[in-house]
Amino acid sequence: MGAGILKRSVSIAGHRTSISLEEPFWQALREIATRRSTSVQALIGLIDAERGAQNLSSAIRVFVLDDLRERLSRPDGN
Repeated sequence: MGAGILKRSVSIAGHRTSISLEEPFWQALREIATRRSTSVQALIGLIDAERGAQNLSSAIRVFVLDDLRERLSRPDGN
């Protein structure tokens, strides 16, 4: 499938950190951020604030999956 892991550096709450995700998850984050009229960095900050003890990369993957499930459960699919 060719979904290699990409490492990107972001700033969360004033601290720089690196996040490793497969390209489809980065693309999904960009799409979600666009739908919400926010930046990917702000979206990651929101996920980080709500993740508890969960690994950030894992929390992002679960967030993307939850977003997809929520959209698929709507009658219009959006």
